[in-house]
Amino acid sequence: MSKSWSSTLRLPKSTFPPRPLPKNRDLYLQRCADDFYEWQRANRSAEKPFVIHDGPPYANGSLHVGHALNKILKDMINRVKVQQGRRIDYIPGWDCHGLPIELKALEAAKGKNLSRLEIRKAARNLASNTVTKQMKGFRSYGVMADWENRWTTMDATFEIRQLRLFQAMVRKGLIYRKFKPVYWSPSSETALAEAELEYRDDHVSNAAWIRFPIADAWQTHPQLQQYREKVNGQLYAVIWTTTPWTLPANRAIGVHDDLSYYVVKVDNAAYLVAESRFEAFLSVLADKSAEVVGSLQGNALAGLTYHNRLRGKSAEPQPIIHADFVSADSGSGLVHLAPGHGMDDYIVCNAHGIPVSAPIDQNGNFTTEAYPDDPEVLCSAPSVIEGGGKKVIELLRAHDDVLSVKDYTHKYPYDWRTKKPVVIRATEQWFADVASIKQEAVEALEDVKFFPDGGKTRLRSFVTGRSEWCISRQRAWGVPIPILLDADGAAVVNDAIIEHIIKVIQERGSNAWWSDPVDDPAWIPPFLQGKHTRGTGDTMDVWFDSGSSWTMMDSRADVYLEGSDQHRGWFQSSLLTRIAAGAVGEIKFAKGAPFRQLVTHGFTLDGEGKKMSKSLGNTIEPHEVMEGTLLPPMKQKGKAAHGPPKYDALGPDALRLWAASGDYTKDVAMGVSALQQVQNTLVKYRVIIKMLLGSMHESARSAPLSVADNIAILQLQDTMSEVGEAFDNHEFHRAFVVLNKYVSKDLSAFYLEALKDRLYCGDGGGVLEPVFYGLLRMLAPITPLLVEEAWEHRPQWMKEDAAVIHPLRQLYDDPLLDPKRLSSELRSIREDVPTIMMVHGAITSCLELARTDKRLGSGLQSHIVLHVQDEKVRTVLAKYTEDELAMMFVVSSLDITDVADSQDLTDAKYFYEYKLPSNTGAVYVLPPKSKKCPRCWRYQAPAEESLCGRCEAIVSAK
Repeated sequence: MSKSWSSTLRLPKSTFPPRPLPKNRDLYLQRCADDFYEWQRANRSAEKPFVIHDGPPYANGSLHVGHALNKILKDMINRVKVQQGRRIDYIPGWDCHGLPIELKALEAAKGKNLSRLEIRKAARNLASNTVTKQMKGFRSYGVMADWENRWTTMDATFEIRQLRLFQAMVRKGLIYRKFKPVYWSPSSETALAEAELEYRDDHVSNAAWIRFPIADAWQTHPQLQQYREKVNGQLYAVIWTTTPWTLPANRAIGVHDDLSYYVVKVDNAAYLVAESRFEAFLSVLADKSAEVVGSLQGNALAGLTYHNRLRGKSAEPQPIIHADFVSADSGSGLVHLAPGHGMDDYIVCNAHGIPVSAPIDQNGNFTTEAYPDDPEVLCSAPSVIEGGGKKVIELLRAHDDVLSVKDYTHKYPYDWRTKKPVVIRATEQWFADVASIKQEAVEALEDVKFFPDGGKTRLRSFVTGRSEWCISRQRAWGVPIPILLDADGAAVVNDAIIEHIIKVIQERGSNAWWSDPVDDPAWIPPFLQGKHTRGTGDTMDVWFDSGSSWTMMDSRADVYLEGSDQHRGWFQSSLLTRIAAGAVGEIKFAKGAPFRQLVTHGFTLDGEGKKMSKSLGNTIEPHEVMEGTLLPPMKQKGKAAHGPPKYDALGPDALRLWAASGDYTKDVAMGVSALQQVQNTLVKYRVIIKMLLGSMHESARSAPLSVADNIAILQLQDTMSEVGEAFDNHEFHRAFVVLNKYVSKDLSAFYLEALKDRLYCGDGGGVLEPVFYGLLRMLAPITPLLVEEAWEHRPQWMKEDAAVIHPLRQLYDDPLLDPKRLSSELRSIREDVPTIMMVHGAITSCLELARTDKRLGSGLQSHIVLHVQDEKVRTVLAKYTEDELAMMFVVSSLDITDVADSQDLTDAKYFYEYKLPSNTGAVYVLPPKSKKCPRCWRYQAPAEESLCGRCEAIVSAK
């Protein structure tokens, strides 16, 4: 080459680095998060703010990618709303009370016997430190929020709001105290709510078939008397139980009126068993012979009584009663009822006036009531969780009342904190009446929009399945239940008492409830002085704490967004307290749910599809994603290759892009393959942005637009419309797919390839500036640091143009280009795009055939012949010059013919053929007609080493 022409070209120049520089991360975070939040507060209208109410994370431990998924999804929604012109109010919160924090505080005390007040102080300190650490983590993800005004459930102002909510529910008669069965955790020594349970399928119980002797059956029961001579022995009721430890609390046996029961003779005894369960009963008897001597309906068994030997020799006989839940498909068809250890048992026994007994203590150990004849026998036995049921079986085996015992694997509730089994135990607890408000709660969901739609059915089923809510806990770290005790020790609560206690707490703080002397008169209203004392036993359920957070808002939230497990947790507690309380103090927003939209996401899974869990050790911390340490280290050269590994740290945008890339309405995987895809995509974005930044010229604003430019604008507009619709429906994974398709296919493979010749060798025109703005608007909610960094490296002429608005501050639908610059034939061009892209794809495929044979490298080394048979295709292509088409298709020259055997094909040294779809014609790749221009590399020069006509004119002009 006789002369270097590179100095005459407009080659891309940009300071944008190929990878983000760690030293700039904090600066970009500050700008795109904290500064941006304050900007939008000042520049967006306050008339109709957009509010995501934060489902408070629990202030206990380090953040994991599940936390990141949740907070980033909220942040992306907020950023979309700013793009739509809304002002967002996002005030983060934390859930700070409860057992896990209390247990950690006790663990840190290393066995010291702490008072309640000392526990509270240690728990508060632990929660405060955790909030600070978690907040730092959330901010490192690029989440924008009003961090300075964050709230926690342990704030004094929050506690007062919660007590006011409790007061409003008392005023409406929805709070009461009752001795009844609740889920009880011996490992945590407190009652639990349904939402605090997790069910395991591998729990093993001692399932036992037990007999109870019927009292005076042959003498007093007319229908049984006819079978007396056939049996001539004791009649027994047979039950099957998986919780033999509950037998000391047995107070009745349930049968179903509509079931048929057999009288079965075995040796010198007889047994009552449901007809449908006879075969199962035979398997229990092993080799013993059995004979059915009679049958009768369940309603005929009413009035029978039996003896429970565990109640003691002097105990009264106990009744057999009808119970609706007795099934013909399990057990013996007779059910042992222990109203102190079963919800259904309690209800049916309560209707018959049968007393409730639960002879185990808070640790799950038997009390003296369990076996009155010899109390120490069961009191010294292991706890009911650790095998106390076996001791009960031993006592009954001495009377030959145990027919069979086998291990039984089944589903069983566990304490979600301690991971240990729970029991059902009757205790004195405070309850909220759900039964009377659940219909209104369900109706309130009618105007709520759910993402995904199935969330409505799920939440509705949880609400309709409840009748009451146990809101009391027997722990120190929580909001006190504001009650007094009368002279007999009975709890007293009413509006006046709560009002008085709230005022004292406002003055002294909630810790004073435990630190002040029990007889401090300040806590007792004047009209009760001398008659009552302060009841300091119970705190409120943490779900009541977090469920009270809607009182922090002036009106309904636009969005609640949490994991799908919150249908039975925070979503439900928020809804129920809102409906139950109505107006609370100055909070008087309209009736209905506290949320307009309810969005749920799934759990995070590891690379093998397993749910992430600390117990499994497969959790991933967000900083591992941001620093790239989960992927193989980068290849290094020279001395660096022998040094410490270096990872491709793409920062918060990598974490955010992962959150956007998966369908969060299902469980989301986080593994090497998923992260590699995210990493590759983010690198692709950076390559494209660097090319745009280095190739945008101010002169392009006045340059004429080519057909390719008009097509590029159309493709951008269509993509932005589809991405915007996905954003509005919170479908970030769909926006991710659409955006990536646009970047790879329309922008990279088509427009930028078609534009390179003009950019580098021609007038530098095109529509890269509008493309740059459009691309950054689509990326703004997902990768704001990338957008901020791109903006920092924009060309100097853009920095000097005061009319150019920061992409984060642009409205999504603001015009990208002056419409007057677009072709007047834009509608026609839009109609032509499918045909043009079809031909483009065929030419690309045909060129690839030639590359495979190593006939050419670049498409510029070819001449294209288009044989077009279809009239519609020919009409579309005829609208454009062959040179325009050649530029778009990145070839040196192109001819269109309707003759299959053109002279070009006849004279060519070689050619490659590729059929157009639907028999509309064919593409032929031939050798170029002219010589290679050394400046633009197009084969349009008249001779070797000479310039083509266009390049000659440009060089001459300079």
